[in-house]
Amino acid sequence: MRSSSSHTGATASREACKGCSRLLPDEVRARYERIRAEVGDAVTIVAATKYVSVEEMAVLAGAGIEVVGENRAQDLEAKHAVYGDTFRWHFIGHLQSRKAKTVNRICELVHSLSSESAAKRLEIPALVEVNLSGEETKSGVGEAELDALLAAYSDVRGLMTMPPETGDSAASRPYFRRLRELATERGLRELSMGTSQDYRVAVEEGATLIRIGSVLYRD
Repeated sequence: MRSSSSHTGATASREACKGCSRLLPDEVRARYERIRAEVGDAVTIVAATKYVSVEEMAVLAGAGIEVVGENRAQDLEAKHAVYGDTFRWHFIGHLQSRKAKTVNRICELVHSLSSESAAKRLEIPALVEVNLSGEETKSGVGEAELDALLAAYSDVRGLMTMPPETGDSAASRPYFRRLRELATERGLRELSMGTSQDYRVAVEEGATLIRIGSVLYRD
């Protein structure tokens, strides 16, 4: 059973989903299979579910989606309570140290480790989020702080970044390429980069995980 606060959050998410509740599993499946064929088996597709309500997660399950990425710990907890092991759960939002306990219990991977305080409470594999654009509105460590955070956590599997939103997928390429260079220099294999607007460029630059939402949910 969900609490009334969880129900309120689910309602807000449903309203923000821009029609995804009207989608049929077959439609989502067709998009998912097309993207899988496009990117290949070496790339993990993480379905971003920030704007997908608890109820709408059933569409993703029916479409055969295996890995989902949540941005908020409270939404993660509410959805996991209903769907459990139906999905493999990743955390892709800003990781607050006080929410690490929930993330540890549910998720197999965190994409967004960006502070030593969170590292002290984290117990599962993680990717370090690197802010390559220098935008103050984005989380992540700068290149100069990367090695210190890597030293602070023993189970880092790779790196993640979010380039500036420009509407031009080609503009993301230098950021993806630089992230790959940083990972290669440090012997890190996993690269979480690329969203609905630029995942093709990310895959060309070596992404092993892509975080996509709207391209799955609507034409």
